[in-house]
Amino acid sequence: MNNQIKVIVFDLGRVLIDFDHQIAAKKIAELTRKDPQQIFDLFFDSQLIQSFERGKISAEDFFASVCRLLGLQLSFEQFLSIWNQIFFLSEENKSVYALGKSLKKNLRLALLSNINALHFAYLKLNFPVFDIFNDIFASCEMGFIKPEPEIYRRVISSLGVLPEEIFYVDDRPELIEAALKLGIRGFVFKGANQLKIDLVSCGINFR
Repeated sequence: MNNQIKVIVFDLGRVLIDFDHQIAAKKIAELTRKDPQQIFDLFFDSQLIQSFERGKISAEDFFASVCRLLGLQLSFEQFLSIWNQIFFLSEENKSVYALGKSLKKNLRLALLSNINALHFAYLKLNFPVFDIFNDIFASCEMGFIKPEPEIYRRVISSLGVLPEEIFYVDDRPELIEAALKLGIRGFVFKGANQLKIDLVSCGINFR
């Protein structure tokens, strides 16, 4: 491919911000008769969370469904505190952010994340990593989630570039596979140092 990269698209979770769903699962387990793994399976890896990440259900309806599924009795504010306290910044995250900041001088940067409205609002308020991006694509605002082809098509269309002019990094191989099928140049995130190597392999130089 000879097309020059015009946009770099970053995933958010486990690339720029780390998280651990088990933190919330353990806290919720203390309020129910279920163990953390049962909660994780029921809650964090379910059709319900996918619907929420697609923006198909409201935060209030999501909360009501969680309470019903898990037999929870707590306020929305109490739930929100547990739900959001799963994020943290690692040294690797900070290195990726610094790299992005340096790339922004010469390239357009975009963010593409599978994320629900509650987490999105919380992260924008509490984690200063969004300022480097020219474009932010959140699944909860788009109605689709990765790896659905339509979400990538909409990103390509919105950016107004060819698929092969996009460099895309994500920590999940199956999401990269879906992007590659559409002609996007995708790379699995394996740390900031490997990301630099992948960028250079696509003709991107930075200081």
